[in-house]
Parts: sequence; structure tokens; C-alpha cells
Amino acid sequence: MDRRNFSAKLGAGLALGASLVGCGKKRPGLESGGSNQTFKWRLAMIVPKTLPIWGPGLVQFADDVRTMTQGRLDIRVYGAGELFPALEVFDRVRSGQVQMGHSASYYWQGKIPASVFFASVPFGMNANGMMSWLSAGGGQELWDKLYRPVGLKALPCGNTGVQMGGWFKKEINSLDDLQGLKMRMPGLGGKVIARAGAKPILLPGGEILTSLQTGVIDAAEWVGPYHDYVMGFHKAAKYYYSGGWHEPGSVLELIINREAWDELPADLKAIVESAAAQTNMRLYTQWMAKDSEYYQKILTEGKTEIKEFPIEVNRAMKTFAKEIMLDIAKSSDLAKEIHDSFVAFQTQYEAYQEVSERAYVRNQKA
Repeated sequence: MDRRNFSAKLGAGLALGASLVGCGKKRPGLESGGSNQTFKWRLAMIVPKTLPIWGPGLVQFADDVRTMTQGRLDIRVYGAGELFPALEVFDRVRSGQVQMGHSASYYWQGKIPASVFFASVPFGMNANGMMSWLSAGGGQELWDKLYRPVGLKALPCGNTGVQMGGWFKKEINSLDDLQGLKMRMPGLGGKVIARAGAKPILLPGGEILTSLQTGVIDAAEWVGPYHDYVMGFHKAAKYYYSGGWHEPGSVLELIINREAWDELPADLKAIVESAAAQTNMRLYTQWMAKDSEYYQKILTEGKTEIKEFPIEVNRAMKTFAKEIMLDIAKSSDLAKEIHDSFVAFQTQYEAYQEVSERAYVRNQKA
């Protein structure tokens, strides 16, 4: 957005804040009061805007908000690198340079350790479980409590479902094969493989393929068959592991500058929340459909070996994951509150899954 042009359009009588937060002007035909303001916001993504499903999904989100607000809230979407480097989204939204960001909260674990619980926890809940905890199990309230002190508001806005375990240049037959392995893996999963002897490396999606091809990394995880295939990872690694223990239901977050959020009228806040919820489900269902399609495509081509991690490796990872989650819980009273809420909800959720979803799958195979 050209700030000078935008400022000129607002007129000389309106002060334009450096962050472009809550910029308002009169609209013909509306009564005076909060409803007569229009807002022009910017949303920065942690991935390229051209990335299938993810990028178009956020563009659609902005279009939905613009339509439902009749133009009162106009959001312009920028992909990673268009305004600033991908991993600066958190700080730029927090400072108010942009009003919105779209990412996954585990990228910010170095700033807010407990943020990882609102993305995906190794051996945690799947997409339905995460949605249920956030919406009906107290998770959203805890997310608000965690982000408010740093000047942010967050909403779930997309879910990848259970991810794949990653692409490897060599087979993983035991924990010994992880020693010194350089793997692109963010979040708690990265901490888990580090405890197992591997070397986690944090890279944005656009750098993964080149890093695999040049030997900067030996393995990488991203999302699932669709994105992994279109990004070309099958050209750089032969072994594709299923059962992504590290991200069983990854929530994508819409982060909003708290000052900008607080300046929105109540009806616009409700529209943003509604559009985010709609986007959350749209992205999830699209991922499920395309991952199912591209899994078959990978199988048919027969150039990739799809494997499962050995039981020994999974058991060790689960032990490490529990230890790390407990370490995070000790970092603050709020972190412990979040951890305990997550674990309690997962315990009752998993118990029901055993007699519902999983029982159905078992019966299908009988």
C-alpha cells in the first residue's frame, strides 16, 4: 500500500498513524458513530501468496471480509517476502507495521514458549480435536490470555490435518539413523528430534527444496502429499514417511494487532471472526481432498518409497515429547494452565475416539 496516496484519500482532517491502525473516514448514507468508519489493513503471510490452498485461501478470506463489510474493512494480502522476510511476521504485526499476519504459532516458540500448544503438539490432537479444544474446551480463552500481553489477538484460520512425517534421503531404521541428521522441522517437533540427536533447522517453505538439493539439510517435513509434491520434494529425497507424529492437527493462526482489533466496531469484529472460521474449515477440507488425490498420484508414479517410522523411534519420540511439554509447562503459571487444559481435553477426547472414529476404522477393516 502506498501510504502517501492512502493518506491523501482520507483528507487533510484525518491523522494517519504510522501503523495504519484504525484509519477511518465518513461513508455517504451511513449514520454517524462507529459504523461510519472504513479501515484499510494489510495482512502478511509466512508463505508465498501463490502457494496452493494456503495463499488463495487467505485472498478469499480478505474478499469475504470486504464483501460482508460492504467495503468498510478492506484487507490487502501480501505473501512472504513481499513486505519483509517470512519469519518477521510476528514482530511486524506486533509493532503495528501491518495489522494482520497468517502463520503457525510454533514459529514463535522462542518468543512465547507456550504458543506451540495452539499450533500442534507432537502426539497431540488431530484437527477435530484441536478445533474442539479451541472452540468449546477453553483453548481460545487461553490463547487470548497468552497473546494479550504482547499486543496480539489470534484466531484459528486453517488446519492441515495430520501431516506426513517428512522426506528423507536415507531410511530411518533406528534412533542411530537420526544422529546428526539435519532436518527442517519447526515447533516442538524440532525440539523432540534434537533430543533424539538430530539437528533441527528452521526454514521457510520457499527454501526447503534448494536446501535438500544442496545438502544444507538431509530431511524435511512440510505438510502433506499435495503441497510436498507441487513443491518438488520428491525430486530431492526418495523416502517419504507417513504418520506425522510431530504435527497431528496443525492449526494456522490469524494474528491481529491488538490495538487495531480493539478499534474495530463490534460488527466488524464479528465479521472477521466469522470469515476466519469459514476459512478455517475451507482450508482444512481442501487439504484433505488434495492430499488424498496426490497420495494416489505419488503411489502411481512409483518413484517414492512410502514408509512408517519404526516402533522404537515412535516410542522414543513420544517420551521426549512428553518431557519437553512438561518443561514448557514449568516456564510460567500460564504455560502450566495451558498445558494442563490441553492434556485434560486430549485425554477425554482420545477416550471417545477409541469407541467412535477408531472403532469405525477397525470395523471397516474387519
